Amino acid sequence: MLNYSIYRHNTNPKWVTFVHGAGGSSSIWYKQVREFRKHYNVLLLDLRGHGNSKPAIKDAFNSKYTFDSITDDIVEVINKEEIKSSHFIGISLGTILIRNLAEKHPDRVESMIMGGAIMKLNFRSQVLMKLGIVFKSVVPYMFLYKFFAFIIMPKKNHKESRVLFVNEAKKLYQKEFVRWFRLTSEINPLLRFFRSKDIKIPTLYVMGEEDYLFLPSIKKVVSMHQFSNLFVVKDSGHVVNVEQPEVFNEESLAFLHQFSK
Repeated sequence: MLNYSIYRHNTNPKWVTFVHGAGGSSSIWYKQVREFRKHYNVLLLDLRGHGNSKPAIKDAFNSKYTFDSITDDIVEVINKEEIKSSHFIGISLGTILIRNLAEKHPDRVESMIMGGAIMKLNFRSQVLMKLGIVFKSVVPYMFLYKFFAFIIMPKKNHKESRVLFVNEAKKLYQKEFVRWFRLTSEINPLLRFFRSKDIKIPTLYVMGEEDYLFLPSIKKVVSMHQFSNLFVVKDSGHVVNVEQPEVFNEESLAFLHQFSK
């Protein structure tokens, strides 16, 4: 089972579950935990192979990860803790897992907050993925990860996010990185399905105005999906919860509080 930690609220029965992205861990939410635990029960988890969720023996013989199997890891945790439903907050690749969970188990997802959401790989990001596939077996994975982190978060004010994700990625095993990288290279059909379907679950996209790889597609998705809203964070790149935590927390909590009235 995934490694996870829980902060319980004394009076509010509602849950908020945080899902990090590829190469990160639950530690990327360190600027959120203090505020959110004041109002909700909080569940933080490390995805398989990340943080303290070490690769399982059964996974050592399973070279093919799928979004469904990784989503099932999350469901296993909420089942164990008898969490019937939760609000979900994700960043980057974690937003894909949350949306997939909502498709498979819509009754378990009260709302979704999608930071630095990925709903489409544009031409530049698809070229990056193809280059990564070509070189992943001959180039040290940390070199690739640093390169991708710089492309996604290139500006000076993105440095904290870059450094945080690179430091977290150092904890991954080479085989684990390759598995996750292969997974991200196969997401186009899934993202195409997500863009075409207006899921009837309240969704808030929180995107940095400098998230040039992913913001344009999110604007288009929100214009077509009735249950989706977009908040653009000024002077922020891809990892909005790290770069502008006060704004991220304020907008996210305001969104969640509307369900408590």
